[in-house]
Amino acid sequence: MSLENLYTPKQIEVLKTVRSRPWHILINHGAVRTGKTVLDNDLFLMALMRVRKLADLDGEREPKYILAGVSSKTITNNVLSELRNRYGLNFKFDRQGDFTLFGVKVVLAYTGSISGLGRIRGMTSYGAYVNEASLAVKEVFAEIVNRCSKPNAQIICDTNPDSPEHWLKKDYIDKAGTEKGKDILEFKFELDDNTFLPDDYREHIKNDTPSGMLYDRNINGLWVAGEGMVYPDFDRKTMSISEQEMKELHFDRIVCGVDWGWEHWGSIVVVGIDSGQDVQHSNYYVIREYAHQHYDINDWVSVAKDIVSEFGNVPFYCDSARPEHVARFVNEGLNAINANKSIMPGIEAVAKAMKQGRFKIDYEHAPRFREEIFTYVWNEQTGMPNKQMDDTQDAIRYAIYSDLQVQEQRNQSNINDRLAALKNLGF
Repeated sequence: MSLENLYTPKQIEVLKTVRSRPWHILINHGAVRTGKTVLDNDLFLMALMRVRKLADLDGEREPKYILAGVSSKTITNNVLSELRNRYGLNFKFDRQGDFTLFGVKVVLAYTGSISGLGRIRGMTSYGAYVNEASLAVKEVFAEIVNRCSKPNAQIICDTNPDSPEHWLKKDYIDKAGTEKGKDILEFKFELDDNTFLPDDYREHIKNDTPSGMLYDRNINGLWVAGEGMVYPDFDRKTMSISEQEMKELHFDRIVCGVDWGWEHWGSIVVVGIDSGQDVQHSNYYVIREYAHQHYDINDWVSVAKDIVSEFGNVPFYCDSARPEHVARFVNEGLNAINANKSIMPGIEAVAKAMKQGRFKIDYEHAPRFREEIFTYVWNEQTGMPNKQMDDTQDAIRYAIYSDLQVQEQRNQSNINDRLAALKNLGF
């Protein structure tokens, strides 16, 4: 079977380059669904075989190699599970949570927090594979580079784009090919580089991707800062729904998002959700907005109890920055849960719902939302939304993204239960 049957032209370009010249760091970066991780997973296996040969020449019985990712879960999902499915590989973990493959000890390192230093500090490695490198803590990434000190050690990285001011972009990608970065290779991937995806599917992804920064990053693979509105696809005419129309709808569930405030406005939003058969394409309806300045916790408890009296024992996905307020809700018998506050994934979930026509709001009765939506803008220096005019926007994000994560976890649990039941029946 030829390379063209296995890899895209872009992937083949990378493969030929890494085999034709010496290098220390390889960074494959760019748009989603472009085959970066698939390629790097294969390069990881090739690297282990190469390390075994180098170790034999060095007379080293147990060479070490670092496999790094934000967390154990991301390493499993992005690397190990994919390799199991693609090649039927089995990974037998030792007491430290590491495994040996092709005669190389693979040490897992977690880059999502500074504590990840502990797993690799003091070791000497023949190389590393860093998945989702832009999400790594800078100090942990630097330590991984330092640990790869064996002669001819190589480090493989993949990542989606982030802010143009990100340390990975400025300290590594931008220096590739210069005198200071002559041992760094970098390749930018765009969605259209994945020629294995059907043309109509690629067009579908493009049409459904939110405009602005998210499109530039996820489709064009660009390291860009946000400009203008965070939600440029919001359309008052098509996304407004009247209170009467809202009352005629049936929702699968109702959830609330809570953003505490004082000088900043505090906000509780009530969101009705219609998932149908696909959680990923749920329809979201902002039914109620409660937004106030100078409300203390007693006031918010009163608001929350009014919501419960109308909608039942709904979950309140709360800003965890005020744990004493969350605890007070719980003590009052309210179903208060710490929200998933991941900013960019949460914004993308809301933005996709808007882009795809799955977001509606009782615009007439949401005065704070009306004030915020067109002034909720990106900060060009940080690459994150400005921390002004964001209170109701945060509450909406907490509600939608937290629910999405909860439902996906439940779906996965249901799938695992069904698989276990089939196995017990002998299938």
